[in-house]
Amino acid sequence: MQSVADKGLVLLGCGKMGSAMLQGWLSNGLPASSVHVLDPYPSDWLTDLVAQGLNLNASLPDDPAICIVAVKPQMMGDALSSLQAIVGGETVLLSIAAGTSIASFQSVFGDDTRIVRAMPNTPAAIGQGITALIGNAASAQSDVALCETLLQAVGDTVILTDEAQMDAVTAVSGSGPAYVFHLIEALASAGHAQGLPADLAMTLAKSTVAGAGALAMQSDESAAQLRINVTSPGGTTQAALHVLMDPDNGFPSLLNRGVAAAADRSRALGKS
Repeated sequence: MQSVADKGLVLLGCGKMGSAMLQGWLSNGLPASSVHVLDPYPSDWLTDLVAQGLNLNASLPDDPAICIVAVKPQMMGDALSSLQAIVGGETVLLSIAAGTSIASFQSVFGDDTRIVRAMPNTPAAIGQGITALIGNAASAQSDVALCETLLQAVGDTVILTDEAQMDAVTAVSGSGPAYVFHLIEALASAGHAQGLPADLAMTLAKSTVAGAGALAMQSDESAAQLRINVTSPGGTTQAALHVLMDPDNGFPSLLNRGVAAAADRSRALGKS
C-alpha cells in the first residue's frame, strides 16, 4: 500500500463500515496522515484520530491513489459532488455502496474513470468480513488488486466475473449476517420455549452458531457432510432436520424466498 501512503486515500463517509475499514488500515501500518475523511457527523473516535495526523473534513489531495465511497445510496447524489475535482486520471474510485452500479458512477465521472465496485459485510468490524469486488473496463488489474489489498484488512475477498452477480452477493453475504443473527434469536427463543432460562438459551445459541461457523471454515468437509456427521439415524438431530429440511416449509424454501427478495431489492435500488 505504499502508493496509498504516498499519494493519499480519501474516504467519503465513515460510519460503521468505513470506521471498520479505517481501523484495519491503520492497524496494518497506513499512516493516519495519508487518510482524508469527509464525514458530516464524525464519531468521537474519528475526531480523536486528528491528533495522530488524520485529515478530517479538510482540503483533499489533488491526485490521491484511491477514493472510497462509503455513504448510503440515498446520500450518494450530494456526496459525489465533493469528489468531482479529484476523481479521474490515475485515481481509483472504490464504491462499497449497496445497490449503486458502476454505470451510475460512470455517468458522473466519465467512462474513463477507474472504478471498482465492492460489497463487504458487517463482520468486517472484527476483521472477519467477506467482500466481493469487480472493476469496470477502465480499471487495470493492478487497480483491482489495490482495492483487494485494502479490503483484505477487514477480512477475505472474492473477485466477480460479472457485475450482475453483485445483486446475489448482496443478498447472500451483504445481508446474510442479519439472517444469522435472526437464527440466533429464533434458536434462543425455541430453547426458552423448551424450559431454558432466556439468558442461558441465548448463550447456547450464540456459541453454537459461532462454533459451527468456525468448524465449517476450518474443515475440509462440505457443509452437507458436517451436517451428516452430527445426525445419528433416528436421533434428536434427525427429528429436527425432518422439520427444518422440509422442501415446502423448511430452510431451503424460506432462504430461497428471502435471498430472492433481497436480490430483487438490490436490483431495484440499482435502477432508482
